[in-house]
Amino acid sequence: MTSTAKRLGKRIIGYPEEIVPVVSSKDYVLQYTKNPGKRVVNYFVSLFPILGWITRYNLGWLTGDVIAGLTVGMVIVPQSMSYAQIATLDPEYGLYSSFVGVLIYCFFATSKDVSIGPVAVMSLTVSQIIKYIDEKHPDQWGGPQIATTVAFIAGFIVLGIGLLRLGWIVDFIPAPAVSGFMTGSAINIIAGQVPGLMGITGFDTRAATYKVIINTLKGLPNTKLDAAWGLTGLVALYAIRIICDQLAKRFPRRSRVFFFISVFRNAFVIVILTIAAWLYTRHRRNSKGNYPIKILKTVPSGLRHVGQPDIDPDLVSALAAKLPVAVIILLLEHIAIAKSFGRLNGYKINPNQELIAIGVTNTVGSCFGAYPATGSFSRSALKSKSGVRTPAAGIITAIVVIVALYGLTSAFYWIPTAGLSAVIIHAVADLVASPQQVYSYWRVSPLEFVIWAAAVLVTIFSSIENGIYVSICASLALLLIRLAHPRGYFLGKVTLDDDSSEHKRHHEVFVPLTKDGVTSADVQVTPPSPGVVVYRFEESFLYPNSSHLNSTLVDYVKQNTRRGKDMSVVKLSDRAWNDPGPKRGDHGAAVEANANLPILRAVVLDFSVISQIDTTAVQALIDTRNEIERWTDHPVEFHFATILSPWIRRALVAGGFGVGQRVPQEIAAVVPYRDRTSAPSEPREGDVETSDWKQDRNSSASVSQDDSALQTPFFHFDLVSAVHAAENGPVKP
Repeated sequence: MTSTAKRLGKRIIGYPEEIVPVVSSKDYVLQYTKNPGKRVVNYFVSLFPILGWITRYNLGWLTGDVIAGLTVGMVIVPQSMSYAQIATLDPEYGLYSSFVGVLIYCFFATSKDVSIGPVAVMSLTVSQIIKYIDEKHPDQWGGPQIATTVAFIAGFIVLGIGLLRLGWIVDFIPAPAVSGFMTGSAINIIAGQVPGLMGITGFDTRAATYKVIINTLKGLPNTKLDAAWGLTGLVALYAIRIICDQLAKRFPRRSRVFFFISVFRNAFVIVILTIAAWLYTRHRRNSKGNYPIKILKTVPSGLRHVGQPDIDPDLVSALAAKLPVAVIILLLEHIAIAKSFGRLNGYKINPNQELIAIGVTNTVGSCFGAYPATGSFSRSALKSKSGVRTPAAGIITAIVVIVALYGLTSAFYWIPTAGLSAVIIHAVADLVASPQQVYSYWRVSPLEFVIWAAAVLVTIFSSIENGIYVSICASLALLLIRLAHPRGYFLGKVTLDDDSSEHKRHHEVFVPLTKDGVTSADVQVTPPSPGVVVYRFEESFLYPNSSHLNSTLVDYVKQNTRRGKDMSVVKLSDRAWNDPGPKRGDHGAAVEANANLPILRAVVLDFSVISQIDTTAVQALIDTRNEIERWTDHPVEFHFATILSPWIRRALVAGGFGVGQRVPQEIAAVVPYRDRTSAPSEPREGDVETSDWKQDRNSSASVSQDDSALQTPFFHFDLVSAVHAAENGPVKP
């Protein structure tokens, strides 16, 4: 028994003494005010996870981090320049984003595998934003300033979400929705890069995907020499990967060697294509300074745009409509990738801390001229497979990027853009959901498959922005529908015989009732005793679904139990307008049918799966009791089984349940009706006032919400005891 109960010298009925749940308002306050200084210190220390592992850094970790850092560095350089091309920015801006992303992230990361930098979907979004601003405000702001402003504002918003510990909002968007817009975006990117791969020009590659595909097919006769570099590069990338995968299976002992050969295929192909482009184009420059194929040309060396970002308030206002989609992509893509690799490698990320890392990366990146960066799936997978040990591998990758910025930009001049398109297509194709993955959505939840398909189709036929909004809104709508219409079951019992011991024992198990009384396992289900209803509600009992429970219970009671008042003797003028009873010619049949039904004595509610309850739900439960008692014309016991949370117990007691007492008809009236304060148990006009009603009305008393020593004879530890109490007659507290 708790100290409070001992001090008051009372015993709480309905629970074993050693597990009596007692809470008060003071407990709620102390939960958030106890030792505030330590909580503040822990909060600020938690902002820098590096402090937890850097003091234990060792040579073994360093070896794995160096290998992984160099490997990712060899991939991120060509990829970042390619993704800058998607964003319609110069290649150096992709390198800036890569450098800041991998360097800053290691100080705030809770994932060792994630690699931050330019990604395909975010780059496509940036290009759409630049296009939008150019159309609304032509020649007012340049692409780099627009992209940097998006990075700063979106990063600041994400940082605020992380600091306020609101990362749980990401959990409202399910995996199929994320996969849907990622697949649609990947198809969009691939379609937009095919013209560059083939050297086809003359139309907007940032238009809707289906338009780009149609225009590309129309432009195939105009394919240029760029296709020799683009198609060759794409075929070579896939050929190297397939050959290495096959050799790794055939020679498993050398699988790691073939893995690293496959890893360097991007850099190898770009180097070969660049050499070929240099050999072919260096003496073929025309009078206008153009070459036979499109090449990168001059890439400025070093960090040329370090300084305070130029944030124009007018530009921020113009960007307001497009910022939500940028923030959503930063949130979703990174958290989804971080959680995925955490599951694969046996550790748990902190979503709030990951959002802080993304926010800091982008706000600091704006000082370097970077555009928005987030977690990359392909580079994170590469980093994981390379044997990374800690987030410090990002420092090695940053060194590779800065060396490329200062030492290799002259060689970047001759990189064919068709080769970069091949790198993009090769990398982005992995983001398209596989048929097996899509089929799994259908098998698990057909409705979520519909959401996935809708996100893909809207992205292809409209835009990535609309695809994201459709997938999120559809997912939230499905969540609200499921919450507002949860599953619940009226229960019956199955008696199981235990022959394992010397004395034969019977165990009662409660399972859902079916129309024929037989479960799918061909087990006979016995309904509860006549006059007892047992119901299990399989969801938290909150305001969205409280009306559903009310309707379910009341409708079941009216269909399966006897009406307490004989409506045949009630004058038509005395009947309620919304419950007139049977027609004159049907009185006899209605009375006979009603007489064959059992009299309702008790309702048993199984709360074993209810973890939360709120004021609206308690009010709905009061309304349910009132409507049922109006139907039965006498008091009905409400028993509750397996209330595991003391806060749920406290809420039910506040509503007058469990203690045999009654409260006013509204416990938290929105618009109080002050002229009527009678308890709901008081008979209404036309009702017959029985002795039981008089006793309940006379003994009615206000229930103290903080009285932890109340007797609760209608709360039971398990469902079996609750049903037995309901079947064995009234319980007197």
